[in-house]
Amino acid sequence: MTYTDEQAYFVSESSVNRLLKAQDLITSPAYILMSVSDKFQKPSTRVNELWQTDFTYFKIVGWGWYYLSTILDDYSRFIVSWRLCTDMRASDVSDTLDEALAFTGLEQVKVNHRPRLLSDNGPCYISSELSDYLKAQDMLHTRGRPYHPQTQGKIERWHRSMKNQILLEKYYLPNELENALTQFVHYYNHERYHESLDNLTPADVYYGRGKAILEQREWIKQNTMALRRKNYYTHLNN
Repeated sequence: MTYTDEQAYFVSESSVNRLLKAQDLITSPAYILMSVSDKFQKPSTRVNELWQTDFTYFKIVGWGWYYLSTILDDYSRFIVSWRLCTDMRASDVSDTLDEALAFTGLEQVKVNHRPRLLSDNGPCYISSELSDYLKAQDMLHTRGRPYHPQTQGKIERWHRSMKNQILLEKYYLPNELENALTQFVHYYNHERYHESLDNLTPADVYYGRGKAILEQREWIKQNTMALRRKNYYTHLNN
């Protein structure tokens, strides 16, 4: 998709795959990763309808364990906000939500429905402190069934994609890890194509430009195929 978007010329995925195989640039995986489900019982139909949240952890050499709190938009997979924390408290969750609300502008405008929050059943998520915060923000809270991580498949997949890159390095200071996370979040939101999003980026979907991009790609595809047919028949007649 990068080639199509930047060069305005269509090359099918099967052709790319065939060329990479011919150059021995595709290797079979040594193991198969178990994938979690991308389906939620009631799939979201628009951005900022459902936000998934969860913590994951990192070890900083000489500093100990740090915890990443993330708010992910379920519809677009866009990372709305994130915070690197020293603990997993309800206040860390509410701080991350404050940043998400500020980023989207939902703290300043009146909307019919605030985003619904989806989390697991960790202590910080079932606390009365977070319950009071969500009530004050007029946000509903849905918790996944215990021992059933598939409910939060999208944020679990985000954790895996992110750690596959971030954990290639060791970090000796918190700001080193924060800088690496900042760069990866930007890459993930704005540059990394998602097959489940029709090979759009989360930002394309979140900001509503996905339809125009897909229409442009289809135009490029049809134009490329017409050009190939013309060149083929020209070659035959020469």
